[in-house]
Amino acid sequence: MNDIKIRFISTTLVQPANLHHKDDGDDINHSELNGERLDLTPCDLRLFDLHHIQMGLLFHNKPPSDSDTNFIQHLQATLSRTLDILYPLAGRLVKTINTDDETTCFHVNSNRAGVLFVHAVTDGVTVADILEPVIVPNDIVYPLFFLNGVPNYEAAVSNLPLLAVQITELVDGFFVACIPFFYEDDHKENSSSLSSETDLQQKIMIHFSRERIIELKAKANAEMGFTNNEISSLQALMAHLWISVTRVRDLKSDDDVCYRVAMGLRSRLEPPLPEGYLGNAVLGVNVECKGGELLDRGLGWAAAQIREKIRSLTAIEARKYLEDWIERPTLAGVGKLPPNLLLSGGSHRFNVYGNDFGWGRPVAVRSGLGNKIDGKLTPFPGAEEGSVDFEVCLLPATIKLLLSEIKV
Repeated sequence: MNDIKIRFISTTLVQPANLHHKDDGDDINHSELNGERLDLTPCDLRLFDLHHIQMGLLFHNKPPSDSDTNFIQHLQATLSRTLDILYPLAGRLVKTINTDDETTCFHVNSNRAGVLFVHAVTDGVTVADILEPVIVPNDIVYPLFFLNGVPNYEAAVSNLPLLAVQITELVDGFFVACIPFFYEDDHKENSSSLSSETDLQQKIMIHFSRERIIELKAKANAEMGFTNNEISSLQALMAHLWISVTRVRDLKSDDDVCYRVAMGLRSRLEPPLPEGYLGNAVLGVNVECKGGELLDRGLGWAAAQIREKIRSLTAIEARKYLEDWIERPTLAGVGKLPPNLLLSGGSHRFNVYGNDFGWGRPVAVRSGLGNKIDGKLTPFPGAEEGSVDFEVCLLPATIKLLLSEIKV
């Protein structure tokens, strides 16, 4: 299916439910208000050149046809009440130029100006059109997301909302896409090359059942002689995929390979960040070796290398990085990436399938066009308890070989 047609029904700004109004009854222009100023950290600022994150949930159950309007109003009301709690998401990014030293500063003005809510309808697209193809149909999935290709800094330049939501009705279901400003990941190719290379990449979803995960984890720990499950399930899965992709990339034995893992800092810092901290807190670590060494040493060794590199990111090292960044700020991913790269961000522990708006659980999660590069592996929880799905983004030739290497 090519060039799917999407009809945009409405575009609305949704504001927090408990807004105050002027005594004369006129609504406040929240875009002009000076709300609470929220300064940004190095973990936020270094992501400015990345695209908006784009994640969405696919639902098979569709509300009754006589409640289409109420269905949209219900979601808008739910979002509005949620913004009472997460009110900074209804704010705006503000850019300030300091004339004395010609520096530029950014902060979030939590003025409650609102979140963009888009209601759209597709013509002829079914849930099966998205779920059944082995290779994710980007020509169908990508148009389900708003703000394609928009970098984070554009929110300040164009006064964009910090969050956009697109609800797209399908023939037999609907898709809920969320596009927040900022991206808790640690990668991106130069922006000049990203848009052209995105069209050359394909994505597949690799499903790992609970039984398969237990098998890989046990194998990795046994190969290293570990008796207390020192290697985690996720580390075993990442090592398995690292070996599989490296094998089908047909590299020379002395070629460098790298797996970059985006690590959360919330519990690693001392003291830990508070549970309600809303900003980004992530740094990337690189696990590097030769391609031949990775293939020769096998699953346990690869998983152990990932484990050790993750453990090496201490609170002291993380704080030093952040302090050094203030003196010499850089943007994430700008510059040359390591060769033969794989990278992972996100988590398989997110409560994806707990999102039930009254019409049943989601049947799948899909991502949009933003920040897609050759070698990106994103873990999601699987629909069945204990399972994990990896979204794998690679060049088409690599995808073709990987499909013969790994059962999808």
